[in-house]
Amino acid sequence: MKLLLIMKILFVYAIPEEKIEINIPNVEVIYVETGMGKVNAAMKTMRAICEYHPDMVINFGSAGTLNHNVGDIIVCNKFIDRDLRKVTLDGVVSEIEFEKFEKFSNSTWGVCNTGDSFITSGAEIEGDVIDMESYAIADVCREMGVPFFAVKYVTDVVGQNSSEEWFAKLADARLGLTAFFNENVIK
Repeated sequence: MKLLLIMKILFVYAIPEEKIEINIPNVEVIYVETGMGKVNAAMKTMRAICEYHPDMVINFGSAGTLNHNVGDIIVCNKFIDRDLRKVTLDGVVSEIEFEKFEKFSNSTWGVCNTGDSFITSGAEIEGDVIDMESYAIADVCREMGVPFFAVKYVTDVVGQNSSEEWFAKLADARLGLTAFFNENVIK
Protein backbone atom coordinates (compact mmCIF):
# COMPACT_ATOMS: atom_id res chain seq x y z
CA MET A 1 0.00 0.00 0.00
CA LYS A 2 1.40 3.39 -1.04
CA LEU A 3 0.94 6.27 1.39
CA LEU A 4 0.44 9.75 0.03
CA LEU A 5 2.40 12.39 1.84
CA ILE A 6 0.18 15.35 2.46
CA MET A 7 1.72 18.77 2.78
CA LYS A 8 0.06 21.35 5.06
CA ILE A 9 -0.07 24.92 3.81
CA LEU A 10 -1.38 27.73 5.97
CA PHE A 11 -3.04 30.38 3.76
CA VAL A 12 -3.21 33.66 5.64
CA TYR A 13 -5.31 36.68 4.66
CA ALA A 14 -6.42 39.79 6.52
CA ILE A 15 -10.16 40.30 5.98
CA PRO A 16 -13.09 38.17 4.76
CA GLU A 17 -13.32 40.16 1.51
CA GLU A 18 -9.84 38.87 0.54
CA LYS A 19 -10.49 35.16 1.06
CA ILE A 20 -10.27 32.82 -1.92
CA GLU A 21 -10.77 29.06 -2.10
CA ILE A 22 -7.68 27.06 -3.00
CA ASN A 23 -7.73 23.32 -3.66
CA ILE A 24 -4.37 21.67 -4.29
CA PRO A 25 -4.01 17.90 -4.74
CA ASN A 26 -2.24 16.21 -1.80
CA VAL A 27 -2.21 19.45 0.20
CA GLU A 28 -4.12 20.14 3.37
CA VAL A 29 -5.17 23.77 3.04
CA ILE A 30 -5.71 25.66 6.29
CA TYR A 31 -7.12 29.20 6.22
CA VAL A 32 -6.35 31.85 8.80
CA GLU A 33 -8.07 35.22 8.83
CA THR A 34 -5.87 37.59 10.81
CA GLY A 35 -7.71 40.88 10.80
CA MET A 36 -5.91 44.05 9.77
CA GLY A 37 -2.55 45.17 11.12
CA LYS A 38 0.74 43.69 12.25
CA VAL A 39 -0.25 42.73 15.78
CA ASN A 40 -3.31 40.76 14.68
CA ALA A 41 -1.35 39.11 11.86
CA ALA A 42 1.52 38.05 14.11
CA MET A 43 -0.70 36.76 16.89
CA LYS A 44 -3.05 34.73 14.69
CA THR A 45 -0.22 33.36 12.52
CA MET A 46 1.77 32.24 15.57
CA ARG A 47 -1.29 30.57 17.06
CA ALA A 48 -2.02 28.74 13.78
CA ILE A 49 1.60 27.59 13.33
CA CYS A 50 1.62 26.19 16.86
CA GLU A 51 -1.73 24.45 16.34
CA TYR A 52 -1.34 23.08 12.80
CA HIS A 53 2.46 22.76 12.26
CA PRO A 54 2.31 23.72 8.57
CA ASP A 55 5.05 22.97 6.04
CA MET A 56 4.64 26.44 4.52
CA VAL A 57 2.76 29.69 5.05
CA ILE A 58 1.42 31.76 2.15
CA ASN A 59 -0.11 35.18 2.64
CA PHE A 60 -2.45 36.36 -0.10
CA GLY A 61 -4.43 39.54 -0.45
CA SER A 62 -4.56 43.09 -1.67
CA ALA A 63 -1.82 45.69 -1.73
CA GLY A 64 -1.06 49.21 -2.84
CA THR A 65 1.89 50.15 -5.02
CA LEU A 66 4.02 52.97 -6.33
CA ASN A 67 5.71 50.95 -9.10
CA HIS A 68 3.07 48.71 -10.67
CA ASN A 69 -0.45 48.80 -12.10
CA VAL A 70 -3.81 47.92 -10.62
CA GLY A 71 -4.37 44.25 -11.45
CA ASP A 72 -0.71 43.21 -11.29
CA ILE A 73 0.18 40.26 -9.09
CA ILE A 74 3.47 40.42 -7.20
CA VAL A 75 4.99 37.45 -5.38
CA CYS A 76 7.04 38.66 -2.42
CA ASN A 77 9.88 36.94 -0.63
CA LYS A 78 11.41 40.09 0.87
CA PHE A 79 9.62 42.17 3.50
CA ILE A 80 10.29 45.59 5.03
CA ASP A 81 8.67 46.98 8.17
CA ARG A 82 8.34 50.70 7.43
CA ASP A 83 7.61 51.47 11.09
CA LEU A 84 10.74 49.71 12.37
CA ARG A 85 12.81 51.23 9.52
CA LYS A 86 12.62 54.51 11.44
CA VAL A 87 14.17 53.00 14.59
CA THR A 88 17.95 53.38 14.68
CA LEU A 89 18.84 51.08 17.55
CA ASP A 90 21.25 48.16 17.40
CA GLY A 91 19.47 44.84 17.04
CA VAL A 92 16.27 46.23 15.49
CA VAL A 93 15.57 44.24 12.33
CA SER A 94 13.37 45.88 9.71
CA GLU A 95 13.95 43.57 6.73
CA ILE A 96 13.42 39.83 6.21
CA GLU A 97 14.09 37.76 3.10
CA PHE A 98 13.07 34.18 2.29
CA GLU A 99 14.13 31.88 -0.54
CA LYS A 100 12.08 32.22 -3.71
CA PHE A 101 9.52 29.47 -4.28
CA GLU A 102 10.56 27.73 -7.51
CA LYS A 103 6.98 27.03 -8.60
CA PHE A 104 6.55 30.76 -9.26
CA SER A 105 9.85 31.31 -11.08
CA ASN A 106 8.03 32.97 -14.01
CA SER A 107 6.10 35.33 -11.75
CA THR A 108 6.91 38.95 -10.95
CA TRP A 109 8.85 38.91 -7.69
CA GLY A 110 9.05 41.92 -5.45
CA VAL A 111 9.44 43.49 -2.04
CA CYS A 112 6.50 44.08 0.31
CA ASN A 113 6.54 47.15 2.55
CA THR A 114 4.41 46.72 5.69
CA GLY A 115 3.18 49.22 8.25
CA ASP A 116 0.21 49.91 10.47
CA SER A 117 -1.27 52.72 8.39
CA PHE A 118 -2.80 53.41 5.01
CA ILE A 119 -0.25 55.16 2.81
CA THR A 120 -1.49 58.18 0.87
CA SER A 121 1.82 59.46 -0.50
CA GLY A 122 4.97 57.76 -1.70
CA ALA A 123 7.41 59.66 0.49
CA GLU A 124 10.18 57.33 1.69
CA ILE A 125 8.37 54.11 0.71
CA GLU A 126 10.63 51.25 -0.38
CA GLY A 127 9.40 48.20 -2.23
CA ASP A 128 6.99 47.04 -4.89
CA VAL A 129 3.79 46.61 -2.88
CA ILE A 130 2.46 48.03 0.37
CA ASP A 131 0.31 46.25 2.95
CA MET A 132 -0.42 46.12 6.67
CA GLU A 133 0.38 42.48 7.60
CA SER A 134 3.06 40.65 5.58
CA TYR A 135 6.15 41.70 7.52
CA ALA A 136 4.62 40.51 10.79
CA ILE A 137 3.71 37.16 9.25
CA ALA A 138 7.21 36.88 7.79
CA ASP A 139 8.75 37.63 11.19
CA VAL A 140 6.71 34.87 12.87
CA CYS A 141 7.60 32.40 10.10
CA ARG A 142 11.31 33.29 10.35
CA GLU A 143 11.19 32.78 14.11
CA MET A 144 9.35 29.45 13.76
CA GLY A 145 11.48 28.19 10.82
CA VAL A 146 8.55 27.91 8.40
CA PRO A 147 8.99 28.85 4.70
CA PHE A 148 6.93 31.87 3.71
CA PHE A 149 6.02 34.09 0.79
CA ALA A 150 3.19 36.45 -0.08
CA VAL A 151 1.10 36.82 -3.22
CA LYS A 152 -0.34 40.32 -3.56
CA TYR A 153 -2.89 41.67 -6.02
CA VAL A 154 -2.40 45.39 -6.66
CA THR A 155 -5.70 47.11 -5.88
CA ASP A 156 -4.53 50.71 -5.74
CA VAL A 157 -1.76 53.11 -6.66
CA VAL A 158 -0.62 55.23 -3.72
CA GLY A 159 -1.83 58.80 -4.03
CA GLN A 160 -4.27 57.98 -6.83
CA ASN A 161 -6.92 55.90 -5.06
CA SER A 162 -8.82 56.25 -1.82
CA SER A 163 -9.49 53.55 0.75
CA GLU A 164 -13.05 53.33 -0.65
CA GLU A 165 -11.64 52.54 -4.10
CA TRP A 166 -9.36 49.91 -2.52
CA PHE A 167 -12.35 48.24 -0.89
CA ALA A 168 -14.27 48.26 -4.20
CA LYS A 169 -11.35 46.46 -5.91
CA LEU A 170 -11.36 43.51 -3.49
CA ALA A 171 -13.72 41.47 -5.72
CA ASP A 172 -11.24 41.93 -8.59
CA ALA A 173 -8.43 40.87 -6.25
CA ARG A 174 -10.24 37.63 -5.37
CA LEU A 175 -10.76 36.81 -9.05
CA GLY A 176 -7.15 37.65 -9.95
CA LEU A 177 -5.66 35.69 -7.06
CA THR A 178 -7.89 32.68 -7.75
CA ALA A 179 -6.74 32.66 -11.39
CA PHE A 180 -3.10 33.04 -10.29
CA PHE A 181 -3.23 30.05 -7.95
CA ASN A 182 -5.19 27.96 -10.47
CA GLU A 183 -2.58 28.66 -13.17
CA ASN A 184 0.52 28.32 -11.00
CA VAL A 185 -0.17 25.84 -8.23
CA ILE A 186 -3.18 23.69 -8.86
CA LYS A 187 -2.18 21.00 -11.34
